[in-house]
Amino acid sequence: MKFKMIHENYNVSDLDRSIKFYNEALDLHEVRRTTTDDFIIVYLSNNVSDFELELTWLKDHPQPYNLGECEFHLAFQAEDYEAAHKKHEEMGCICFENEAMGIYFIVDPDGYWLEILP
Repeated sequence: MKFKMIHENYNVSDLDRSIKFYNEALDLHEVRRTTTDDFIIVYLSNNVSDFELELTWLKDHPQPYNLGECEFHLAFQAEDYEAAHKKHEEMGCICFENEAMGIYFIVDPDGYWLEILP
C-alpha cells in the first residue's frame, strides 16, 4: 500500500492574521475554504508542492491553543536560504537558530514552529 501526505492541520485563533502571516513568511496562498456556523477551514498551498496547510478556526474556542512543548513542526526548504533568513529576521518571527546544522525556525501567530532549511 502507498500513502501520499496531502495536508497538515493547525488550529488558529485569528484566521485572517494567520493567512497574512503564511502568505508573507512562506508565500502560501488560499486554495479553498469550507465555512459552517461552527468553523472555517482554509487550505493554503503554493506552486512548488501539492502539500497543503489546513488552518482551522473554531467559533467556540476563544482561549489560546495549548501546544505543549511545541515538539512538532513543519519543515520548508528555502530556494534562497539567505534571503529567507533576512525576510524572517525583518518580520521578527525567528524563534530558534541552529547555526551548526544550518537551520532555523520561525513561529506563527499561534505559536506553531516552522523549520527553514537550505
